[in-house]
Formats: sequence, C-alpha cells, structure tokens
Amino acid sequence: MATGLHLPEASAAHGLTAHEAAGRLAARGRNELPARSRRTLLRIVLGVASEPMFIMLVGAGLLYLVLGSLGEALLLLAFVGVVMGITIVQERKTERVLGALRDLSSPRARVMRDGATTLIAGGEVAPGDILLLDEGDRVAADAVLLDAHDLSVDESLLTGESVPVSKLPWDKGSSASATIASMRPGGDGMPLVYAGSMIVQGGGTARVHATGPDTEMGRIGRALASIEEPESPLQRQTAWLVRRLAVVGAAVSLAAAALYWATRGGLLQAVLAGLALAMSMLPEEFPVILTVFMAMGAWRISRRHVLTRRIGVIETLGAATVLCVDKTGTLTENRMTLRRIATSDGARSLDGAATPSALTLAERSLLATAVLASEIRPFDPMEQALHRVAVDIFAASPSEARTLTHEYPLAADLPAMTHVWAADDRRGAAVVAIKGAPEAVAALCHGFDDHRRAVERDANAMAADGLRVLGVARAEYHGPPWPDHPRGFRFEWVGLVAFADPLRANVPRAVTECHAAGIRVVMITGDFATTARAIAQQAGLRAAAAPTGMELAMLEPPALRSIVRDASVFARITPEQKLSIVEALRANGEIVAMTGDGVNDAPALKAAHIGIAMGRRGTDVAREAASLVLLDDDFASIVAAVLLGRRIYANIRKAMSYTLAVHVPIAGMALLPLLFGWPLVFGPVHIVFLELIIDPACSIVFEVEPAEPDAMRRPPRRTDEPLFSGATLVLAMAQGTVVFAVIAGLYAYWQYSGVAPAAARAMAFSALIGGNLGLILANRSLSATIVTTLRVKNVPLYWVASAALAALALTIYWSPLQHVFGFASLPLGTAAACVVAGLSTVIWFELLKRFGPGLRRATGSPP
Repeated sequence: MATGLHLPEASAAHGLTAHEAAGRLAARGRNELPARSRRTLLRIVLGVASEPMFIMLVGAGLLYLVLGSLGEALLLLAFVGVVMGITIVQERKTERVLGALRDLSSPRARVMRDGATTLIAGGEVAPGDILLLDEGDRVAADAVLLDAHDLSVDESLLTGESVPVSKLPWDKGSSASATIASMRPGGDGMPLVYAGSMIVQGGGTARVHATGPDTEMGRIGRALASIEEPESPLQRQTAWLVRRLAVVGAAVSLAAAALYWATRGGLLQAVLAGLALAMSMLPEEFPVILTVFMAMGAWRISRRHVLTRRIGVIETLGAATVLCVDKTGTLTENRMTLRRIATSDGARSLDGAATPSALTLAERSLLATAVLASEIRPFDPMEQALHRVAVDIFAASPSEARTLTHEYPLAADLPAMTHVWAADDRRGAAVVAIKGAPEAVAALCHGFDDHRRAVERDANAMAADGLRVLGVARAEYHGPPWPDHPRGFRFEWVGLVAFADPLRANVPRAVTECHAAGIRVVMITGDFATTARAIAQQAGLRAAAAPTGMELAMLEPPALRSIVRDASVFARITPEQKLSIVEALRANGEIVAMTGDGVNDAPALKAAHIGIAMGRRGTDVAREAASLVLLDDDFASIVAAVLLGRRIYANIRKAMSYTLAVHVPIAGMALLPLLFGWPLVFGPVHIVFLELIIDPACSIVFEVEPAEPDAMRRPPRRTDEPLFSGATLVLAMAQGTVVFAVIAGLYAYWQYSGVAPAAARAMAFSALIGGNLGLILANRSLSATIVTTLRVKNVPLYWVASAALAALALTIYWSPLQHVFGFASLPLGTAAACVVAGLSTVIWFELLKRFGPGLRRATGSPP
C-alpha cells in the first residue's frame, strides 16, 4: 500500500476530467493486480514442442538423417513445422479468446468524470477518481470516504472475518486524518474502503488514493494469480483415456520394433517402424479438441451476450433440467413505468402526462413519499420510474431538499425499504418513508382496518393486470436514536403505486423451446402472487398455483422438495429463500440453472449447478458467485446459451469419435505388414501427412458444425454420462475397423497379385485418405446422412478435403515427393477408384442412420 495519503485535488461533485484520468493511468498504470502473465508466443511454441507427438516426429527426422535419407528427413521436418504451425495458430487463437473473456469479466466501477456519472471498467480507475458506492458493489480501488449513509462493508477477502464492518466519512479536522494512511482493513468506524471488498448495506462517495499493486489487495495478488481452475469431468475423462491408450500404444510399438528387428534386422529401421506405430496409436488430438472447443465455445456464447466466467460450466449447460429465473428484467423488459396509483381518493391511471393540477393532494403526497422511500441514485427500474414522475410533477426530486440520516434495507421478515430523512428544522420531526410489499407495509400501519378492503381490492385488481404493486406509508419520529426495526415507527397508510413491465416479445417462444428440450422453467419472484401468475401465463408457464415465501417458510425439507417438484411459479420469495428452492431442486436430482442479481442471491447462484448473474442490473457480488453472466439480462440469451452448450458437447463427442475411429486403420496398416512380413505401408512421414488432415478436421471442422435440428427437442443428458459410453466406443471402433478391414483386404490382394510394393503402398494410402474423409463426413451427424449434411455449409471442411486430395495428388505424381513417400505413379482412374473405395467404407454407417432407429439413443449421444 502507498506509504502516505495523497489526495489529488478534484471536486467530489465534478470528479477528474478524462484528460486527468488518462494522464494518471499512464503514470501509475492500470488498476490491475499482479496476475499470471498470458502465454507468449515463445511459451506456446515450447509447450507444443514438448508434446510427445512432436518429440517422436523430430526423432524420426533425425533417424532419417542418420540413415542418409536426406529427402525424407527434410520433408518430415517440414511437415513437423507445418503441424506445429497449425497447432500454434490454434493455441494463439484460444489464448486471444480467453484473454478477451478475461477482459470482459473485469469488475466495473461508477465514477464521476467531467461532472457526470460514468460506468467504467475497474482497470480504468485512476488515483483521485470519485467512486460512487452502492449496496452490492465491489470496491474497485482503495479509497477514502467523503460521505456515507448506513455504509457496511464485507472485508472478509482481506481480513478473513465474515462480519461486515461499518464505515464513517473521513473527517479532515479530526486527529484520525494523521493516521489514516497506516490503517488496515477490519474494525468499525474506519474511513477507508478497500479494493475487493463488498458493499453490503448503504452507500457513499469515496476518493481513490491507491490502485493496482499499491492497494491492500495487491499484497495478496500473487496468491490470487496462482489459483488454477480445477479440471472438469470431461477433462478428467479425456486425460484418463489418453493415458490408457498411450500405455497400450507404447507397449505395442515396442513389441513391433522388437519383432521387426528379430525378423528383418536393422535396428534403426526397426525403431522407425516402432515410431510410426506409436505415432499412429497416440490420440494426442484429444487435449487439443477440449482446449479449442471450450475456448471457442465460450467465445461463441459471449456473442450471444452470455459471458462464461468458468469454462467448465459449458459442459454442464447441456445437462440442465430446471431453469430458475427472476421475472423482472429477465422475462420482462425491465422498462418500468408508473401506470396506476391508489389513495383514499380512489385509483387513477397515469398516462405519463400527469401535471400537479391534475393530481389531488393525497396523490401528490403518495408520489413524494414513494420517492423518499427510494434510493437517492436509483438502479431499480421502479425507483427510476418514480424519480422520473416526481421530476415531472414537482420539477425536482423530493429527496433533493432533504438529508438521508438512516435507512432499513429489505429483510426476510419485512420485504420493504425504509428511509429516515432529517427534519427541515431543529424543532421538527424526522420524516420516515416506507415502500414495499402491500401486505407487509399495511401490517405496520395504525388505523388501517377501516379501509383495508378497498386497498386489497385495488391491489388485487392491479396485480391481476400484471402490474407490480407496492404499498407506501409515512411516519414522523423525533430522533435519533432510531428504532432497531421499522416496527418502532407509527406509520400511516398513504397508498399504492403500480408499475408495468411488459413481457419480452421473445420469451414465449424461448419458454416453448425449453419445454421441448425437457427443461422446466421456474419463475421465482418477489412480486405479488397474482402479478406473478399473470406474467407466467403470458410467458407460457403453468401458473395454477404460485406458492409464496410465507408458505415455504412453514414447510419441512421433505414437503419443500415435494412442492418444488411440480410448481413453476414462486411468489413473494426473498433472496434467502432462493437458496432453499435451489437446494430442494438439487435434492430431487435436478440439474439447476439459476439467475440472480442481488447480494443475497450469491449463495443461491453458488449452490446452483449453473449460476447466471445479471450483467446490467446485477451486483458484483452476484457476478463473482456466478458461472455465467447474462450481459443483456434477456431470458432468450439463456436459452441460446443452453443450445450452444448442447452443440459444443455434441461436437466434442463427434470430434473424439472421429479421432478414435481414424486411428484404428492407421495403426492397423502400420502393424499388419510387420505381422505378415509384407513391405511396410507407413513410416513416420506418412503418419505426419495424415496428421495434417486429422488435426484441423477434429479441432476446426467439427467445431464449426451447427447444432443438429432437433438439439432442443431432446431431453437433457445425464451428468454422470461418460464421454464414451460402451456403445459409442464400439461404434467408433467399428467405423475404424471397417475402414481398416477394406484397406487391409485390398493390400493383401495386391501383395498376392504381385503388385509392386511402391504401387501397392500408393493405392493403400489413397484408400486410407478416402476412408479418412469418409469418417469426417459420416461423423458430422449421428442422424442425418452425408447427402443431407453436405447441404450444410462448413467452409473448413471444404478446405481440409480439397487440401488433402491436392496433397495426395502431389505425393503420387510429383517425382520428388514420390521418392520420399515411396510411391509409384498410378493411373488417374486407379487412384480415384482407391479414394472412392475408402469413402465407401462408411456406407454401412449411413444405412444404419437411415434404417436403424435409436442409433443416437444407443450410443448415448448428448443433445
């Protein structure tokens, strides 16, 4: 932390200018903690070069040099460079995508710049900036409080103490100012707020005096940078499979090399034969597939306005069975307008053109009191609507002429907000305004029974129209001290205010898609039950029953699990009760996705399998706890993310099935000649040529495959479903075995027919290229035939197939490559026939798709 307190002079009302902020950022650096450096090009190159496959390729090239085969050595090393280049490009693209996602997930801060409130990235906060702090914000930098009201801060990240501490403004005239620079986090009454801490109550204004590594958080930056994301189940399964195949491959390769040496002699040639077999059996593409698909998947999801904060959640998206969403801003447009008010004078509809002369004294009092019960700088859409109407009616917000001295936030036992405003003069009483759930506010009011029925009638009528209804009451109190609870005030009922928030136009279709996909949509809201049912019916949710928070509070866990099994709408729910609902759903075996935006939503977001925080109206606390951040707060974006999650997982399965299948004929044709004493078909140079097709096919061709048409008409996959079920393994091995059997049969026929070894090798290799392309085409879909999938655009596929055929032609017909590959020139018709023979090896699989119903179900293919 900085050794002394230096507050650059800047008006708290005006803040820094953009020019001043840019200069300080240039001088002091961005407001970022020390973190792991991103992978440089050199580190990527070294990482790729250390892979077993590349070590074997380089070793084979050196062996060719020792044998005096300069052409083979140079071509092999050139191929090594090409494969390494492809891998490095993929790694760099992945790193850039991950870097962009990291930048998107950086915290935000509200500051005063050039006299206006501005929302900026946390990294752009400069020393001297004026921070505007509100409940739910994460503090972006160490700062000194200039003013505060009921401010409590959670500093547990720095102190380890979970109890929030209260804060007071810095008093320039007090002796505390002399020691402020030596203060540390923890303890009540301190005038400092620290980067990384969370505002859990109240708000205030603070001037930044330390950023980046100079903050208290900077002291633990290295520890934070060392935290690694744990492996996902998919990564663990892949690593397990690769290790097992590598062990088997190494054993078989050593045995093959020993067999070659024993039967044919020549140690170096035996080593080359063993290397070729090892390279053909090692599925080193699996880790590449996972890395590329997950990173590119996160990037694709971000383009649908969903930020992935934890990459591993992508594989869980396709398994979600229940989607719990809030109503306001997610199902609705979060574009609140004040539509109706009700007082003792009666109910009135507002058309946005109300004037002071058109309102009664009671109605004007209702609006003024509702504003006083709202935040001074509101983020809540209803409070913003109240402020807009108040400015229209009174020319200025009623809160501007008063001083807020105390507030009572929303609580589980009282879903209402209470503000205490200082008296206009020393002899007057403080004004207390409360706004919240009508039944909760009414319960605090005295003398309310006389017109209770009229209020309930008005509230029910408004809620039935889908309006969100709040009750408003007012009291006067001579204090401080203030009561511990709003019940200590003697409130008088003022009236009702009702807001309209229309349903998003795309919600009914998105809900229908979820239901078709086997995903139950559950709306959890703090709204009136009647309002919740009205919106739910518009959205297409079953709303016959809407259990309330009060009802849930009286249930034992078994009864709660029974209720959440069928209910699709929950009303009057507190943030704390969201956690109970999530836990009950999980206990029922559901895979839960949950949206939230508030501080108190964080436990529920953390408990859900997929926590989804609101990006626009959500707090930093919620975003920290979530796996996904919904940048546009739109329910349809969640559904799009689920579809993409299903697509990504399905494409991973396709790519890995193809990779496993294609290694079978390659390994088989590398081993078969050793067993029968025939001339070798493959050496390392042939294997690396095939890798030039396999690598881009598995990591690019399959990655861009679109979701299958019925991806959102299938039930969610099971989370315990293995990457390769028994049937999937059998099918992949069967595809590869058929390709191998056809090519091996042709090669055996050519051997016994006296075909020259160079010509037989060229024909077998041509057939294998055809078989490879056939496997790519066949595995693009487990339901659609090749004829159908060829109509679906896939540009990388066209490039890979064209490049493979062109390169094959060069190896057969260009003399220098003929010599290196050990090929003989073939008649064009013969070469084409061999490629077609290879392609024909997948016909049985196409017939199985067409006439074998249940193929996807038998293989456990995911949505």
